[in-house]
Amino acid sequence: MTSPTDSRKRATDVDGRIATLLLEWYDAHHRELPWRTPPGDLKRGIRPDPYRVWLSEIMLQQTTVEAVKPYFRAFLEKWPDVGALAAAETEDVMKAWAGLGYYSRARNLKVCAETVAALPGGRFPDSEDGLRTLPGVGPYTAAAIASIAFNRPAAVVDGNVERVVTRLFSIATPLPQAKVEIRAHVERMLAAARPGDFAQAMMDLGATICTPRRPRCMLCPLRSDCSAVVSGDPEFYPVKPAKAERPQRRGAAFVAVRSDGAVLLRKRPGKGLLGGMTEVPTTDWTSRVDGATGADSAPFAANWQRAGSIAHVFTHFALDLDVFRAEATSDQAPDGHFWSLPADLAGEALPSVMKKVIEAAIPGATKRGQ
Repeated sequence: MTSPTDSRKRATDVDGRIATLLLEWYDAHHRELPWRTPPGDLKRGIRPDPYRVWLSEIMLQQTTVEAVKPYFRAFLEKWPDVGALAAAETEDVMKAWAGLGYYSRARNLKVCAETVAALPGGRFPDSEDGLRTLPGVGPYTAAAIASIAFNRPAAVVDGNVERVVTRLFSIATPLPQAKVEIRAHVERMLAAARPGDFAQAMMDLGATICTPRRPRCMLCPLRSDCSAVVSGDPEFYPVKPAKAERPQRRGAAFVAVRSDGAVLLRKRPGKGLLGGMTEVPTTDWTSRVDGATGADSAPFAANWQRAGSIAHVFTHFALDLDVFRAEATSDQAPDGHFWSLPADLAGEALPSVMKKVIEAAIPGATKRGQ
């Protein structure tokens, strides 16, 4: 009969073997990413730059690696350290972020940079608890920075890690309830000597091998310890609750064009959806079928002509906008609005939805000068 002590020892042995196999795989197959310090450099004592780790982790929230790469490089070129970012104009940061989405991240990024720059030596805290006191840094981001930048033994659990762990141990509890169980497994497997590499190895395995669809199990270094491989149905995990239907909203957007090609814009309020970003005038976005969405709902009179429609999906709702265009009859911008010249338009802090609107009325306008 197997004793509880024997069971715990066997589990510990498995956890240790998983960590060893994972790190060996990572040493040979890690992704080359612009914010990452490769394992070879780490072994030579070259430590990651906490600023780069923090910047990348904020950008990577709800965003793909490929989408983040050019933004990360552009930010580093403009603001190579946290002090430079802290001293930047908020409007310039929002412009540089435009198109990356989830714009509260950009606002928090600027405030966080100012907070860190004001700390002794302008340095990031080197612990999870200290990092969590920073604006915009939640539990996951604090763990990732502590682990990767400061080599702290922190359990880093993102979507990739959730997928790997639920498959390894056949965790059938639906997300998000399974998060506590997943974290406990990660804490047990965590390689104390190389926690940062362990965290990045788990992420890389989920991104390149243990993918959501058609995982490449035959190439996985952990396949001999994976219970989902034994069951023959790894795609069953992780178990997710049924998605709620996304509400639909609608409205109208108005693109006024001056004789020199300038477009009329305004800035959104600093808080809330797309806070602090730039937009063309629009109606309210309503879920009412009889809501005001026509040319007669424009904020000022003009010869509005329908230029098409666009669809955009936000996290919590889908939006359809009818787009209208008019040639301006006055060079005077209404209160709270300003004219953006064609050469400047691509550099404005326009979210993706507004770029779609302007492109519907003026094809190619937001891409000029890029």
